[in-house]
Amino acid sequence: MKKMLSLLLAAALMGLPAFFLPGAAHADDKDKDEDRIQNSGTVMKEIINIPDNIPQSVLDKAYCVIVLPSVIKGAFIVGADYGRGVMTCRSGEDFEGPWGAPTMMALGGGSIGFQIGGQATDFILLVMNAEGAKSILESKVKLGGDASAAAGPVGRHAEADTDAYMRAEVLTYSRARGLFAGISLEGASLRPDNDANERVYGRKVTSKDVALHGAVPIPHSAKLLIEILNQHSPKNRAK
Repeated sequence: MKKMLSLLLAAALMGLPAFFLPGAAHADDKDKDEDRIQNSGTVMKEIINIPDNIPQSVLDKAYCVIVLPSVIKGAFIVGADYGRGVMTCRSGEDFEGPWGAPTMMALGGGSIGFQIGGQATDFILLVMNAEGAKSILESKVKLGGDASAAAGPVGRHAEADTDAYMRAEVLTYSRARGLFAGISLEGASLRPDNDANERVYGRKVTSKDVALHGAVPIPHSAKLLIEILNQHSPKNRAK
């Protein structure tokens, strides 16, 4: 603490901004990670409470939920990460436990920027089987390639057992300008954000251990997200 205070004083005397100090950028990034986790809970709560939301039968069959709040406006650079957020899964190897601590995720892909039309967009992705969940937690996957994907059905009582939905490993949704709808994200990529996990949890830990094995406690910033999911979908009804 004394060392940091001395560095801050020295920076002030030299007219340097705080972000030039060792560790300052890391702390700033951690704050952003915590904000993303909190915002993910807010997004999930708002969507759960709208009339035409995710069908209950679909949410009850989801193994994991990915929330990417406020994907960057006007992101058109091929290969860039457009959105960052969290993935939380029903805990345990069999995905039958309560919703677990979130692991940080990043979304990218050449066509996403054009689909969101230059505006901030929230994405929610539901992972519908164990194979899809484990592949996303272990490495970068391409939606529509490594993992089958489809625009998710909307409406609490919408029919969700058609072939397209039954075959999809990931169902995708978006919310922009207050409109919530299924959206195709084929061609987009998802990957674990291990650097953000280290910042949030204070040590190196794999996404799989975070999401399934209870390797870390649920952070306070994720309290709302986990409470909402445990309240509205406490059991995995896919089996």
